[in-house]
Amino acid sequence: MTSKPRPTKIVLHQQSRTLEVAFDDDNVFNLSCEYLRVFSPSAEVRGHGPGQEVLQTGKENVNISAVESVGAYAVRLVFDDGHDSGIYSWETLYELGLHHDAYWQAYLDKLKAAGHERQPH
Repeated sequence: MTSKPRPTKIVLHQQSRTLEVAFDDDNVFNLSCEYLRVFSPSAEVRGHGPGQEVLQTGKENVNISAVESVGAYAVRLVFDDGHDSGIYSWETLYELGLHHDAYWQAYLDKLKAAGHERQPH
């Protein structure tokens, strides 16, 4: 049985609005604060069941103001727009990094379908 990847380093780069996450399998992901905010694992974003997701808009300039440890399995990201209920497990962060391009494109497609446009930074 192989163990799941665990982070070896988590660094918040507030100026570039990215969270750098390095894992023990040598994967390193630079995830934008906007990406992490719109894919928050919180009920506020994901809903309480399939089909209840809430499309997040207007998050282009969101930043992370704090990264708080949650036991030995996750971090809680505190965003400067007041959102702080998402608990990002190591597995969630890894999945968001691994599938970034596909998830981001799906988000952009949903925005377009809903008639929203991302604003430039």
